[in-house]
Amino acid sequence: MAALLLLMVLGLLAGCAPDRENRILVWHSMRPIESDILRQALAEFALRHPEYVFDELFYAPETARTNFIISALGGSGPALFWGANDNIGPLVELGVIKPLEEVYSKAFLDSFLTTPLPANTWMNGHLWQIADRIGNHLCLVYNKKLVPRPPQTMNELIDFGKRYMAAHKGQQNYYPLVWNYTEPFFAVPFIGGYGGWVMDEKFQPTLDQPAVVKAGKLIWELARVHKIIPLECDYEIANALFKDGYAAMIINGSWSWATYIENGIDIGIARIPKIDETGLWPTPAVSPLGYSINVNLRGKKLEIARELLAWLTSAPLQLRFAEVSGAIPSRVEAFQAPEVTANPLVSASLDQLLAGRIMPPVTEMRWIWDAMRPSYQGIFTGRVTPEQAARDMQALALKLIKENRE
Repeated sequence: MAALLLLMVLGLLAGCAPDRENRILVWHSMRPIESDILRQALAEFALRHPEYVFDELFYAPETARTNFIISALGGSGPALFWGANDNIGPLVELGVIKPLEEVYSKAFLDSFLTTPLPANTWMNGHLWQIADRIGNHLCLVYNKKLVPRPPQTMNELIDFGKRYMAAHKGQQNYYPLVWNYTEPFFAVPFIGGYGGWVMDEKFQPTLDQPAVVKAGKLIWELARVHKIIPLECDYEIANALFKDGYAAMIINGSWSWATYIENGIDIGIARIPKIDETGLWPTPAVSPLGYSINVNLRGKKLEIARELLAWLTSAPLQLRFAEVSGAIPSRVEAFQAPEVTANPLVSASLDQLLAGRIMPPVTEMRWIWDAMRPSYQGIFTGRVTPEQAARDMQALALKLIKENRE
């Protein structure tokens, strides 16, 4: 609670000047190609309201959420905030977004998917986010030129990896697989592959379980024993290696695919390989992504933001995003459109989504991510064993939840 109070004080003292009355701003974390579509959509919408200026601003996901909270608490910030629905818990608890169930008609809300996961995010009896897509999950992305058939199991992956490394012996920076494996979100699928998860149905952490230990050991062995992934790898390194043709495969989400296509890579999408020991598919965290409305909006500006959100989540616009990035639409009409059902990237992404686990939009999820990071990363620096890391992650998660709930 002390951290929340400090954040509120920072927001009040941030000195963020309110947006101009005729400016409607959207904050988001979309990649460049998708940002281009967003800018085009805003320009088209601006023709309806020539007296207003419409603009967008990119922030990395964590920065976007923090900056939005600070600015909204200070009475400022963008009209619309776009991101994954795991932001919703903190935004609701701090009171910086508006409930939307009374802003839109039932017919409009009924036009969004309820399966394979609910597109729109409800919490505490209120609607807080309207999705423009579902998923936000990790898949195996492979370069078809280098991988004619993606591996179906971890043993197949390891065998392929050793052959790939042998074929590039003496050549630096060539890897069969890369991904941002030191970030907990990118390790979670493997926990599910061993039958575990990061929290229970009461939103309490479950990080001191054998599945977490085994997942950590597997990833450590891929780097240190089998040597088929880099010893050190973050998101930008992995992305660069795959884009430049050094890596045959990468584990990444749909937000990245348009960039690979733009770089001339003929990509395929598949499930992350099955864990041989359990026979289970890895279970990436899945969630909707979409828009929320700043709590500070009033009057005409609120009405225009309401109209803009409806336009940005419309079926025609969702089809544009699906075409360039393989994003899975949230509107039933777009989800069922031939150009989506016949899109191999969307179909493969949906197949992986069906093996995933829905990530609840509760604030506890943020504290669990924060608790996992130090000890999980310590596995790869040799600071802790996977067993000790699991115990430490659980202890810190419980501590963070207790401190912030008191």
